[in-house]
Amino acid sequence: MKADRLLIDCHVATMVEGPVPYGAIQDAAVVVADGRIVWVGPRADLPAVEAAETERLDGRWITPGLIDCHTHLVFGGDRSAEFEQRLGGATYEEIARAGGGIVSSVKATRAASEDDLFASAMTRLAGLKATGVTTVEIKSGYGLDLETELKMLRVARRIGREGGVRVRTSYLGLHAVPPEYRNDRAAYVDLAIDHILPAAHAEGLVDAVDAYCEPIAFSTDEVSRLFDKARALGLPVKLHADQFSNGGGADLAARYQALSADHIEHANEQGVAAMAAAGVAAVLLPGAYLMLRETQAPHVDLLRRHGVRMAVATDCNPGTSPVASMTAALNLACVQFRLTPEEALAGATREAARALGLLGEVGTLEVGKAADLAIWDISRPAELCYWLGKPLLNAVYRDRKHV
Repeated sequence: MKADRLLIDCHVATMVEGPVPYGAIQDAAVVVADGRIVWVGPRADLPAVEAAETERLDGRWITPGLIDCHTHLVFGGDRSAEFEQRLGGATYEEIARAGGGIVSSVKATRAASEDDLFASAMTRLAGLKATGVTTVEIKSGYGLDLETELKMLRVARRIGREGGVRVRTSYLGLHAVPPEYRNDRAAYVDLAIDHILPAAHAEGLVDAVDAYCEPIAFSTDEVSRLFDKARALGLPVKLHADQFSNGGGADLAARYQALSADHIEHANEQGVAAMAAAGVAAVLLPGAYLMLRETQAPHVDLLRRHGVRMAVATDCNPGTSPVASMTAALNLACVQFRLTPEEALAGATREAARALGLLGEVGTLEVGKAADLAIWDISRPAELCYWLGKPLLNAVYRDRKHV
């Protein structure tokens, strides 16, 4: 067997489902050729390999590159002033209704150039990459007009070309009603669905379509119209669902066989059962739960009971989850939502890939999949959820080695 790289003297958490926790292989070897895994298993079973490069990892652990499947990475400005307001007692809803929240980010994002947005997003991406992330989902939604929504999505594509990570984009036009349409909400919904989305799709900028379904955002009827348009364009959908109230978001996501329903703190058993039947993944976002000081956590026991797959993501955004560390999100998912470390790590690898429709490409270490590898200075996989702030990453491999 000829190969580009042979990794030995390591342990591997393949994250393949089965009876072995983490799909772990002790004293393993990984063989990579042309950016793909061509062999992985116990070193004792390693076939004859002629590798251009052999590297001993001194007992380190290898996992799949981590996947952040829900981010708002591209935006202008910040909202640290609102952070202070919330600490002073203001609620997220009060800030939003007073013209803050998403709308304040819209103003800053519209004013920023593509180069400015790219540069600022790369600073946040650096935090994710330093915690093992090799795949990132990036949403639009801080433009809320044709020009800026396309600008955000072009920046996201540029990050995928130049940032050293795989990027999936989501069009989030139904994120908030922009100020200029405050008195004509229906006209904005028409614009977002009938004009901006088709234009973004025609330019090849959209991998999925998202929406914010809440009483302070958009109704199930409005989101249904958007999802019908997405379906007509052949695009998968996902949904910000039931974060602050049970508004039927989980049921709506199930009805459209969405890739994922995200947040879902207030989803009830009916919605969870519908998600399970439709194969909709739940994306848990503990950073937003922490920053908003919420008290209603997602019903993880219900998700387990019904067999709903659980992904974990940072929700990196300027207002409600200024989190740029995937390992911090893992820790918070365990501490706040009571996920096991194995569930949390699966949520940032296998299940995050499922939530992006990428499970055939990434998310587990298996023959034929992309060789997106994170190499860690740890003695067991649970350390990735245990430490908060300790640097654990040794190296990342994709097409080339980078740290």
